[in-house]
Amino acid sequence: MNETNSSVTRKRRRKNDKPGDGDDDDDSIQNQGTKKKELSGFLTSLLLLEEQQKRDQEELDRASEEEKLSLEANQKKKTKAMLEYYTNFQDYYDDAEESERIKRKKSRAMAGAVAVAAASDGLEKVHTDKVLKAGAGGGSQSQQRRLWVKDRSGAWWDECNRPDFPEDEFKKAFRMGRATFDLICEELNSVIAKEDTTLRNAIPVRQRVAVCLWRLATGDPLRLVSKKFGLGISTCHKLILEVCTAIKTVLMPKYLQWPDETTLRNIKGEFESISGIPNVVGSMYTSHIPIIAPKISVAAYFNKRHTERNQKTSYSITVQGVVDPRGVFTDVCIGWPGSMPDDQVLEKSALYKRAEKGLLKGVWIVGSSGYPLMDWVLVPYTQQHLTWTQHAFNEKIGEVQKVAKDAFARLKGRWCCLQKRTEVKLQDLPIVLGACCVLHNICELRNEELDPELKFELLDDEMVPEVALRSASSMKARDAIAHNLLHHGLAGTSFL
Repeated sequence: MNETNSSVTRKRRRKNDKPGDGDDDDDSIQNQGTKKKELSGFLTSLLLLEEQQKRDQEELDRASEEEKLSLEANQKKKTKAMLEYYTNFQDYYDDAEESERIKRKKSRAMAGAVAVAAASDGLEKVHTDKVLKAGAGGGSQSQQRRLWVKDRSGAWWDECNRPDFPEDEFKKAFRMGRATFDLICEELNSVIAKEDTTLRNAIPVRQRVAVCLWRLATGDPLRLVSKKFGLGISTCHKLILEVCTAIKTVLMPKYLQWPDETTLRNIKGEFESISGIPNVVGSMYTSHIPIIAPKISVAAYFNKRHTERNQKTSYSITVQGVVDPRGVFTDVCIGWPGSMPDDQVLEKSALYKRAEKGLLKGVWIVGSSGYPLMDWVLVPYTQQHLTWTQHAFNEKIGEVQKVAKDAFARLKGRWCCLQKRTEVKLQDLPIVLGACCVLHNICELRNEELDPELKFELLDDEMVPEVALRSASSMKARDAIAHNLLHHGLAGTSFL
């Protein structure tokens, strides 16, 4: 009986336990469903977030591309407008030059007519005198006519040309030693040498070169150059242009050319040792040369910045140059009007066309803040509130900029004609300025030191271009260079 009761009791317990177990299973299933819903919601959120990020990136890329296209379109319009303007300016210039040529031709014709009339009168007078003398029975023979030439003293040049003339005095007069002077004379001899005539002896090559170098070195007026060398003013003017043209024709291809690949590798290494910035092949600068107000297109040559600083109306033309680590010019662009900012002068240069053809791919030319940041032009940061990294980059790029600025300071210090308004006509100025750049290179390559008294301080104002950024990839490349300079300990030392 007791066993029967025990079995009944166990059965009742089993029945009572079963409902409890079922409740636990339901709770477990419910928890699993909740977790699945939460996980599904989390995954959905991630997918939505990723999709949103993708759309934002596409929108950002689209906006960047539109901005790039807009900048390129504006730049093309601006370049086209400037090209049309200066094309019209050149037409005006050609017309004026043609008009002046016709006037000179008429003037020469009139002068010739007057000379013929005067000669005829003279011959009649001589003939009359002869008749009178013959009638008087003098029987004396008439004297032979001679060519009249003004007697001028060339004692100063004769003294300089003596072998025992002091080297220091020679260098002070011509900005170079006698050996360099002799080299230039030898190079130009076949081009500028003239033959003697029955009327007069030709001016020697050494004196021709000396007249040109003295004029370029001192910037003295032709009147003073004439007295110094015992030559006529018009003769000196002609000699200077002939020698400068010969320098540009004969010496420029030899002493002022873009470097070859081997030389470029050496230049990169030297610039990197100076600044820590890799792949730099040149330092670029643009300077202004004062001129007398031109007769045409006066506004194009008006230099507003120099006028405001000097409180005097100023006109100028530009000289853009790229130099290597020694300060030797490897590229020049000469003659654009002084009203043009640096970035527009760059766009007109042969250097810019070389870059458009892809010949400057993978290298940098360092410029000032007056140039735009491009795929091949590296410039400092110009915005306010620079970071430490940007400050450090500007510090190092400034060392490369200084190379070009110092080269231009030596150019203007050595050839003082570049410091003052010159008597040379506007159309002849590029030839004279090109000759100065070539002579600068010869002096630098031959280690001709500049007299400290001739040191010149440049005062060229820099203006940030309207479109300072021409390439998004170049901005990223500049940031990477700045980061590497700072974090490899190559920059930022002035802040420590």
